Amino acid sequence: MQLNSVSCDYVSVNVADVNMKLERAVRAKLASKRDPQQEKEAQEWMEAVLGYKFPKGFPLEEYIKDGQVLCKLINTISPGSVTKYNTTGGQFKMMENINIFQKAIKAYGVADIDVFQTVDLWECKDFSQVIMTLYALGRETYRHAEWKGPYLGPKPSEEAKREFSEETLKAGQTIIGLQAGQNKGATQAGQNIGAGRKIIIGK
Repeated sequence: MQLNSVSCDYVSVNVADVNMKLERAVRAKLASKRDPQQEKEAQEWMEAVLGYKFPKGFPLEEYIKDGQVLCKLINTISPGSVTKYNTTGGQFKMMENINIFQKAIKAYGVADIDVFQTVDLWECKDFSQVIMTLYALGRETYRHAEWKGPYLGPKPSEEAKREFSEETLKAGQTIIGLQAGQNKGATQAGQNIGAGRKIIIGK
């Protein structure tokens, strides 16, 4: 049995070009999320906390990328939070600094959900998330009486506890709720949920 050969035309697609275009689109989308005003405020806050100005004309994401500035920041806010961080070494050592900072701010009280991923800073995958983490840290400082400022962002709302007298509490117990079986004369008496079933024997 002889098989007929079938010729197929394949369209060659350069995978590298497709990946590059997708990466550009993702980067453009992430860049659109960035807020220059928030970044400026976050940088000014860090400078005020640390007591020195960052280099002019140097992108903030590059200046704090190795995690050293971040470790100094949390150590200034909460002394002793970071006992040691790397000042030299390769990329893994610098990424370790970022991890050290993340653990320290979680211990300080920043919620896990507010902490950026390491790649968000190291690879600048989502720098807006890094700024949101700094704002979360700034908000958390309000909750620590030992920190006298500067602060970043609005003060978080506090729980408003109310105290009621015994008389008020007893008066509340005499009120019948609307779900207690009666609502202005209308009751649920006699109502069935779902259709009734008839059982016929002998059919």
